[in-house]
Amino acid sequence: MFKKNFGQSFLIDERALEKIINAGNITEDDVVLEIGPGIGTLTQAIARKAKTVIAVEIDRSLIPILEETLSNFYNIRIINEDILKVDIKALSEEYGRPLKIIANLPYYITTPIIMNILERECPVSEIVVMIQKEVAMRMQAGPGTKDYGSLSVVTSYYAKAYLAANVPRNCFMPRPNVDSAVIRLTPYKEKPVQAENSEKFFKFVKAAFSQRRKTFVNCIASSPDFSFTKEEFSHILKSCGFDERIRGEALSLADFAEIYKNCGF
Repeated sequence: MFKKNFGQSFLIDERALEKIINAGNITEDDVVLEIGPGIGTLTQAIARKAKTVIAVEIDRSLIPILEETLSNFYNIRIINEDILKVDIKALSEEYGRPLKIIANLPYYITTPIIMNILERECPVSEIVVMIQKEVAMRMQAGPGTKDYGSLSVVTSYYAKAYLAANVPRNCFMPRPNVDSAVIRLTPYKEKPVQAENSEKFFKFVKAAFSQRRKTFVNCIASSPDFSFTKEEFSHILKSCGFDERIRGEALSLADFAEIYKNCGF
């Protein structure tokens, strides 16, 4: 029943379910998009509170099971599709409101799914997901902390992150090798910074963390995506008021945006 290629690990602990539901702040007016409902345990809990649940499941073999376990609910719509191919904007327009996304995501595709939703700027009010704890810690980390990195910066560009709860591995079947956490992402209506060419900006940020023990200057000077010499980039940092020895982990999103703006791209 469990398929490794889909990273399936089903949530079986009611207390963990409550943590997700509570983090989602679900109301009777909400249209919730659930990614990967599995056998429908979380789906049922959401459906008891939300107006409508759109359950998107990629595994065709689970559809008959979902149809059976959810047969007593009349506010659930099941879609057999890869979430990366689903037109979330069209669904939002169909229901006449932004969607609230809730999911227990497979570890192997956590970041691609979340980033896909954020980068496409899909009309969603909140994203509440159960993911690998390590990834959750990185998403909500701030400058100067051990978990802070490019994922932290990119996430903060699109949304406010809040670590809502920790969930131990024994809450799942089959039991995974790592602990999980529930994180809530609230997309910004207006981004905290504006960056010309966000794709290039993210490459700039990722370059800063490419060699964590090296300074930002050395990272950019050795990056194949940029053509600055150490002297040129040192001058840019100094003109922005930063020490040329600074490392990426000491810089905030606003700092990166300011330096990027002064690079003259």
